[in-house]
Amino acid sequence: MSKTALIVTDLINDFLDPRGALYVGPAGREIIPFVARTIEATRAGGGVVVFVCDAHDPDDREFAQFAPHAVKGSWGSEIIPELPCGAGDYRVDKTRYSALHHTRLEGVLVREGVSRAELVGVCTSICIMFTAISFLDREFPCRVYRYGVADFDPEAHLFALKHLQKLGVEVV
Repeated sequence: MSKTALIVTDLINDFLDPRGALYVGPAGREIIPFVARTIEATRAGGGVVVFVCDAHDPDDREFAQFAPHAVKGSWGSEIIPELPCGAGDYRVDKTRYSALHHTRLEGVLVREGVSRAELVGVCTSICIMFTAISFLDREFPCRVYRYGVADFDPEAHLFALKHLQKLGVEVV
C-alpha cells in the first residue's frame, strides 16, 4: 500500500522563534496551526511525518550568505515546541536547501513505501522550492500547501508558489 509523506521543513527555533538567528517573522508563526492540523491528519491517515531540519557545522559555507543559524545540537536547530516529533515520525537533518541533497530522506521514503510528498514549512522561495524541484527531478509526485508555507519575503513567497505551479507541482 502506498503512503503519503508530510515533509515539515525547517520549523525550527532559529526560523520560527523571534529570538532565532533567521526569524522569518509573523508569516512564519501564522502557519503553525495549519501545519499542526496537517501533521495530525497525516498521522491519523497512516501517512509518514518527516521533520527535515537545517543542522549546520559551525563553519558551514552557507554562513557566507546567511547569518550563522541552526548549528547542529544548538537550540536554534531544535524543532519548535508547538510541533513535537511523535512516535513514528522521522527527523532528517540537512545542510543545503533541498531536503533530498545528501540526506537520508529518500531512503526513508522508499523504506516507508511513500509514493507522494506533501510539503509545508519555510522558506517558500528557498528550501520549499528547491525540495519541490528535487522531487520533480525524480518524477515523484509532490504537493505544496500554500497555507502551510511562509517566507521572509512576501514577493518571493508568491513568486515561488506561482513558479512551482508552472513547473508542475500541485499547489493547494
